[in-house]
Amino acid sequence: MDKSKYFRQKLLHWHHTINERELPWKGEKDVYRIWLSEIILQQTRAEQGLKYYERFVNQYPTVQKLAKAPIEEVYKLWEGLGYYNRCRNLHATAQFIAVELKGKFPSTYETILELKGVGPYTAAAIASFGFGLPHAVVDGNVFRVLSRYFGIDTAIDSTEGKKLFQQLAAECLDTTSPAFYNQAIMDFGATVCKPDLPDCLNCPIKGKCTAFEQQLVNELPVKAKKNKIRSRWFRFYLLMHDGKIAVQKRTAKDIWSNLYEFPNEEYASEKEWKAADSSSTELWLKKNNIKRTYQQLSATKAIKQQLSHQLIHGVAVAVQLNGKQVLHSNREWKTVKELKQLPFPKLLNDFLKAGVLELFTWKHTTVNQKT
Repeated sequence: MDKSKYFRQKLLHWHHTINERELPWKGEKDVYRIWLSEIILQQTRAEQGLKYYERFVNQYPTVQKLAKAPIEEVYKLWEGLGYYNRCRNLHATAQFIAVELKGKFPSTYETILELKGVGPYTAAAIASFGFGLPHAVVDGNVFRVLSRYFGIDTAIDSTEGKKLFQQLAAECLDTTSPAFYNQAIMDFGATVCKPDLPDCLNCPIKGKCTAFEQQLVNELPVKAKKNKIRSRWFRFYLLMHDGKIAVQKRTAKDIWSNLYEFPNEEYASEKEWKAADSSSTELWLKKNNIKRTYQQLSATKAIKQQLSHQLIHGVAVAVQLNGKQVLHSNREWKTVKELKQLPFPKLLNDFLKAGVLELFTWKHTTVNQKT
């Protein structure tokens, strides 16, 4: 028996007899839900994406419901999942399918691939799970399993590697049951052939696994590129006035695009950022033509958020403003209740969860009592 056939048979037997990984989208036949789950699972672990999938299915049970939803409402539901371009593409594609395609999903790999936010892996997953078409998925799990089993040290992020693994995945695919096979190899990579501490002793394919035989499990797969992490330093200002807080929407092509934030200042270096104090607040207020007639209330501890290529450091400063205030045209005042309805990046939500709003509510009450 050749190595590919052995792999396929052992993998499918494992899937039908041992695999106990339960996920709500497994075996799903509603193409809308399949598409929804695959978009959520792009760059997201299944365990993390699960609650988001359930939220979206409950809130938007059909593609028409999702298409009609206000984009800010959709962003709010997506909040915390990251990679917000997925959310933007999700909403745009829902509108395209609901309006242009009359609610009917494309049914071939090529037409699915044309949808906004859908790449080769997602198109293969939707084609196989939704329509039973023989297209092999190739994601991080698949790269790892195939690299180890066949002993391939070609970099998975190289042009040569991507082509090689796509061909190999197609050769191993069970074309009579592509959905079962694709689900099997992804589950296998997530539960047995894991990145760290793989369960090699209980692996059903270890008998022909090159990495196991040659003790190369921890060496494979190989990546040629390493992400360069860029650090950034922000000081956010929670401007409080007359029971409201100033917010603004990020519209530039940068991190957190289309999410809300507090007015802020970005520093060129960590040294400058750490040196910022109450005089820095005073200077920033003057530069932004904001009349400061009350003291700085509080500065939070620094927190950070790790993005794919950036490490964001932030500190929040609460400032109570009295007297008439005119905000910059791109900013607006929001009550605490309104604030909780807006989509914010995780870093700012962490500030809010840390009790900043409670501070504001207490201070606002105190100020009103004094007057």
